[in-house]
Amino acid sequence: MQIAINTDFFTSTGSPQPILKAIAEAGFTHLHWCHQWNTDFHYDDSEIAQIKKWLDEYGLSLLDIHGSDGREKCWYSTVEYERQAGVALVANRIKMLAALKGTGAVMMHIAYIRRGITKPEDAPIVWQKINALKKSINELMPLMRSLNIPLALENIPNDTFETLENVMGTFPKEFVGLCYDSGHGNIGECEGLNHLKDNKGRLMALHLHDNNGTGDQHQPPFMGNLDWNRLADIIARSAYPRQISFEVAMRCTPFEDIPMFLKDTYARCAKFVKMVEERKLAISN
Repeated sequence: MQIAINTDFFTSTGSPQPILKAIAEAGFTHLHWCHQWNTDFHYDDSEIAQIKKWLDEYGLSLLDIHGSDGREKCWYSTVEYERQAGVALVANRIKMLAALKGTGAVMMHIAYIRRGITKPEDAPIVWQKINALKKSINELMPLMRSLNIPLALENIPNDTFETLENVMGTFPKEFVGLCYDSGHGNIGECEGLNHLKDNKGRLMALHLHDNNGTGDQHQPPFMGNLDWNRLADIIARSAYPRQISFEVAMRCTPFEDIPMFLKDTYARCAKFVKMVEERKLAISN
């Protein structure tokens, strides 16, 4: 069964080689590359070449890359030099996905309106950031078109989807879509599954994980209280065309041993993938 898992379930820095080996041994076939997702790290050609050797050695395929939510290089910054540096950081991940023959998208964070958190007086600042983001996407579009690499924009906890829908509505759906994070959508009263249903035609990437509704725990499926049945139904009816992808972490599970964690996680992920496949079959019939 083809299933994708994130590379940073244990750590997001350092050499990924032992993690890749463990992922392959557990039966996963595809990767959601998540190392260095929250740093200003640029991947050099030599590093990308080494990653390719590891993927070939372990029989793994790249699906998506989680583009960096840079600390000082931010593609939606209203400070121009920071925005330009952020564009270069996103371009680095686009080129990396192409070089590693990834079949999915570069997944990115943007600026958000958050229910119960964003103050009315702060909303204009958010929209200024969204205007900067649109400028960045326009600058990246020639590269995206030349390499045929799209961007998938991720929802966050308490996300109203206002900025996501605004940005997606500005650009062609084949190049800018939604990365749905199920854990984020399950926190508080953000009604993530309702938003996913409304935007299922733009679904381009997945960050699937569970929690108890109170925090971003990144648990494997069926450990929390997420409605996996409804999620499976929405995905089955969506535009999403590729392998189901998960974004899990060991930290909020009972496991301390990586192989045992991955064995249990694979079984849980496979159960959900089967649910989606069964619903697709039922819909087609």
